[in-house]
Amino acid sequence: MQDGARVETKLESYSWISALGKPIYAPKMSKAGTKITFFEDKNFQGRHYDSDCDCADFHMYLSRCNSIRVEGGTWAVYERPNFAGYMYILPRGDYSEYQHWMGLNDRLSSCRAVHLSSGGQYKIQIFEKGDFNGQMYETTEDCPSIMEQFHMREVHSCKVLEGAWIFYELPNYRGRQYLLDKKEYRKPIDWGAASPAVQSFRRIVE
Repeated sequence: MQDGARVETKLESYSWISALGKPIYAPKMSKAGTKITFFEDKNFQGRHYDSDCDCADFHMYLSRCNSIRVEGGTWAVYERPNFAGYMYILPRGDYSEYQHWMGLNDRLSSCRAVHLSSGGQYKIQIFEKGDFNGQMYETTEDCPSIMEQFHMREVHSCKVLEGAWIFYELPNYRGRQYLLDKKEYRKPIDWGAASPAVQSFRRIVE
């Protein structure tokens, strides 16, 4: 069997994933040094699912997820299949219950490894209007409150010049999260948001 995502039980092990409800072989190669394990129950108990590459749908193998162990890399985990729904960023570590990753419930269905800045450089520009119009602010540091630091109520577009970042809809890194890779985002839908409600952001650091 090829390397990749797999489900382990006492009887058998799989190296394929589900896409659109059908089992297929994972098309993406594993990423060196990355590994995440999802457990059905709290405190790393019950059936578990291991992955070392992006997986669009593992919900058919685990009906719930109450704890996670990240042994390598930083991961984005998603509530729904195909990297949709609420997202949570998990650096290396143990998460013994879903409240520890600020989860709303025990439902997770997809995951992908986050590409971090190899040079350790971080830079982001945020704009008060769409298509990079209006007042622009640039920073290389985390921001717990956009209102206090930049006097902005919303972010309508942004440019990630270096590194990977997380947008939060509430101050102090709370609320819904959005992953931003190194590229330009002309409107909120480009980073997966339905509105420009962004009140804090920070760098993703290994």
